[in-house]
Amino acid sequence: MFNANLENRDTMKPVMNNKLIQAIFDKADCLYDLKDLEKALDGMADSITQKLKNENPLIICVMVGALIPGGHLLTRLNFPLEVDYIHATRYRNEIRGGDLHWLVEPRQSLQNRTILLVDDIMDGGLTLAAIIDYCKQAGAKEVYSAVVVNKVRQREPGVNFVPDFIGVDTQDRFLFGFGLDYKGYLRNAPGIYAVSKEHETL
Repeated sequence: MFNANLENRDTMKPVMNNKLIQAIFDKADCLYDLKDLEKALDGMADSITQKLKNENPLIICVMVGALIPGGHLLTRLNFPLEVDYIHATRYRNEIRGGDLHWLVEPRQSLQNRTILLVDDIMDGGLTLAAIIDYCKQAGAKEVYSAVVVNKVRQREPGVNFVPDFIGVDTQDRFLFGFGLDYKGYLRNAPGIYAVSKEHETL
């Protein structure tokens, strides 16, 4: 477990200029709009239902990215389940990942439970891999993973799994929207967007 390593939230995050955030949104490429994502979520929900409808699963949303996609997905799962969340991050409002920081662990016991982890994206995979390992160490019977976005790229060393349920695939660009953020902003953008080349290094 990681109780000893829980951290307080970062109070030193700089506030970005509204005009810059708007410019980033305006110049981004929309890869998937809401209609595309609704269709993808329907497909994910059908597959999850077939696999887990009789398992009384504990659905664990990975914060903060899974806040929006998790809500959309959960309303499509019409079978008995429980919901909890976990907060672990490598980005901390930056555009490149660093060390893994554990912030909040689930309140529910994972012992002998079937777990479905819901996250916004499979990128390098280190965060999701660490959370899967955490669930197994906590005694979970089975651990499944669901991501709305699967970025097609080489994974980080040691990451050798594929999420069990995937919404859409994207190219290897910096993304935002539908839960994914750009330095803490644009999670609420109505789709999956790729940042323009001029804004990737800001």
